[in-house]
Amino acid sequence: MQGFRHVYSGKVRELYVPTDETYAHLVLIVASDRVSAFDHVLSPEIPGKGENLTAMTNWWFDRLDINNHRSSELSVPQEVAGRAMIAKKLDMYPIECVVRGYLSGSGWKEYQQTGSVCGIELPAGLGFGDRLPHPIYTPAFKAEQGEHDENISYAQTVELVGKEIAERLRDESIRIFIAASQLCEKAGLILADTKFEFGNDPRTNQLTLGDEVLTPDSSRYWDKTIWEQGIRDQSFDKQIVRNWISANWDQVGDPPELPNEIVSITASKYQELRERLTAR
Repeated sequence: MQGFRHVYSGKVRELYVPTDETYAHLVLIVASDRVSAFDHVLSPEIPGKGENLTAMTNWWFDRLDINNHRSSELSVPQEVAGRAMIAKKLDMYPIECVVRGYLSGSGWKEYQQTGSVCGIELPAGLGFGDRLPHPIYTPAFKAEQGEHDENISYAQTVELVGKEIAERLRDESIRIFIAASQLCEKAGLILADTKFEFGNDPRTNQLTLGDEVLTPDSSRYWDKTIWEQGIRDQSFDKQIVRNWISANWDQVGDPPELPNEIVSITASKYQELRERLTAR
């Protein structure tokens, strides 16, 4: 790609740096159509996924009141236009800032066993998909590619990044989650849970939101009307992919190939969520 050099392939993204040293503080992030589950990249790809996730991240960046890593100093190359962004390089904190507003996913499994989620005690008698009394912050330690992220306590985040940064990561994550949830409600959506990643901008020394933000790869969205009807197993994310893999793979060796039907449904869910969020 003219003007850029490839430096890294992640599970679902490619990173390039400008060849012009004037812009050494920037990086080109390209969202592929790859999909991952249980820390494995699956096949085939999900058509349109990279473009839909990039559009949603940009939509949220335009509306969230916090510094983010997007930069307008360079233009995205035409060959990846629509599924890439120019971003400022950050010194990333090794923490996935998970916020949960509803009881679902791994939180539901843990609650059934212990009555708590990541050590946070919750009221008795909650059901799957129920709204929590207030959003809870359940951080995880970000693992290297191919390894599992590890849920950690808030005290452990203090040990990793210090008290001041740990507090800001927690407080900003919950604040953004609440603001985003209110915008979702206007679109007839529920934001059940999400994860944020932050870093320090070395040029400004400011806490900065990085990575993808509030996409269906990093968040669990539900249709509010369907949720109110008591149907709690629907979502706009890749849960259908997780469900199929869970039912058809024992997580030993390589995962099986996704059926065409699962790929098609997942692609349509990404597209529908994008349209519902950004059409307003």
